[in-house]
Amino acid sequence: MSKASVTTPNANVAPRKATTRVDKASLLEARDVYKTYRLGRVEVPVLKGATLKIKEGEWVAILGSSGSGKSTLLHLLGDLDETDSHSPQDDSPDISRRTRQRQLRKGVCPKCSVPIGVSTQCSGCGSSLCEIFFEGRALGGMSGSQRNAYRNRSIGFVFQFYHLLPELNVLENTMLAGLVGRSSKLFYFLLAMGVVPGLIFEEYQYRRERSLLRPRAQALLDSFGLNHRLHHRPRELSGGERQRVAIARALMNEPQVLLADEPTGNLDETTGGEILDLLAQQHVKGLTIVMVTHDLSIAKRADRMVKLHDGRVQ
Repeated sequence: MSKASVTTPNANVAPRKATTRVDKASLLEARDVYKTYRLGRVEVPVLKGATLKIKEGEWVAILGSSGSGKSTLLHLLGDLDETDSHSPQDDSPDISRRTRQRQLRKGVCPKCSVPIGVSTQCSGCGSSLCEIFFEGRALGGMSGSQRNAYRNRSIGFVFQFYHLLPELNVLENTMLAGLVGRSSKLFYFLLAMGVVPGLIFEEYQYRRERSLLRPRAQALLDSFGLNHRLHHRPRELSGGERQRVAIARALMNEPQVLLADEPTGNLDETTGGEILDLLAQQHVKGLTIVMVTHDLSIAKRADRMVKLHDGRVQ
């Protein structure tokens, strides 16, 4: 497929809505984040106080060697994993997860109750915050349903190996993100009351959501040059086509931030360039992008490039 077919605009896909945010300094932040994995009895520190601010509408590339913690940081930003609750240097008594959540929800330090400012450390007790913030709110202070909504609505994910479901076709894979998290409260009420069998209502709800999501999915795929592939399975697509489907799926819910983990790492140079051009189109429309790569030439496509070395952002 030619590069021109990918970059052709489509009138059915509306430009991203204009934002009303005034402060563009802190759409998404990692503040003094630590992450340690435990392999049996061995502790493996990966992030050692990583701090990163992403402005709204910015394209940031995180550059680092293999094993430097790039993907770990991206997973923390997207709430696919949790940060350590404190730094190794913090010898103050630990607090429960529930207490930490309650304090962060109030916007205060979990340990000393001093209001959280913009610093990476508490101005009261000096402890590291070790937290991810989105629009000024700590993810650790959100409820489970709020964090689910954050992952599903505010963030879009693109991975190196696509992660398309082989039993679904292109259109169905794209709509999948829109179907997640749309279970109706009415379903549970009717099921409890015995008004309608749960499975019948679930099928009705699924069909209804599909009909609502189909136009959006078709418009996205058409703009990506995949209108002739709607009913093909992933195994029938090239690597570049699979990644375009994965990006369309990530954009299905119109997220504010797209997190891309080595989006061209499994592609040849030409196809990878087409994927980067596609991301650039979305960025021009106002999409915030955080991209992980080990390739300097790819990182240079971003507005800003940071390096992750020895667990810290440089």
